[in-house]
Amino acid sequence: MKVLGVIPARFASTRFPGKPLIDIKGKSMIRRVFEGVSQSSLIERVVVATDDQRIIDEVLSFNGNAIMTSANHPSGTDRCAEVAALYPECDIVINIQGDEPLVDYRQLEQLIAVFSDPLVEIATLVTRKTTMDDLQNPNRIKVVADHEMNALYFSRSVVPNFYHSSGDILENYPFQRHIGLYAYRASTLQKLTTLAPTALEKTESLEQLRWLFYGYKIRLVETDIETPNIDVPEDLVKVLELLG
Repeated sequence: MKVLGVIPARFASTRFPGKPLIDIKGKSMIRRVFEGVSQSSLIERVVVATDDQRIIDEVLSFNGNAIMTSANHPSGTDRCAEVAALYPECDIVINIQGDEPLVDYRQLEQLIAVFSDPLVEIATLVTRKTTMDDLQNPNRIKVVADHEMNALYFSRSVVPNFYHSSGDILENYPFQRHIGLYAYRASTLQKLTTLAPTALEKTESLEQLRWLFYGYKIRLVETDIETPNIDVPEDLVKVLELLG
């Protein structure tokens, strides 16, 4: 089973332009992500997928692999698919967020492991480390699973309903929060890019709801490992603190 790791990286981020190239204690963010992913012995090749020559130049400066992709991709999934098509020998593709400079390769290997089950087409990480603030925060995506740990639904709202019919808070319910790392069978990834967007996906602004709508199963992999992403400039402070 050959695994391709793809790191989509855009320069023109709305909330933090140029963030793949920000300096984090002597290394660019994209370099830290690339090096973190490369620690896995299970990933045969790691490639940065971008639409900006400045990012290409930075990756090449540390002898990394980078590919210029279309500037018209609506999502990182589409960018991953373009790169994956260039490596037909790879069976599994992992989509690694380019804004997680502390990415832990052990998370990626947890995802890879579930593809030993031939029924798994798509996999993603979840955690039970969920606070009350997380449940009420629409930027923290919640997910519910079936008996085989396949996703039933993802939502920015609290799922299941936050209250009992009696009005009491579900204090002991094992809520699960989504961690945005995905892995796909290469053949499945190409099919996902042909699916038409849906009203459900647009309502929640969650691409994975499109896949569920069309009948694809998403295997949920529980992890205790979580690393912070950098979405806005203020997030950099936490990463710097963790680096010491």
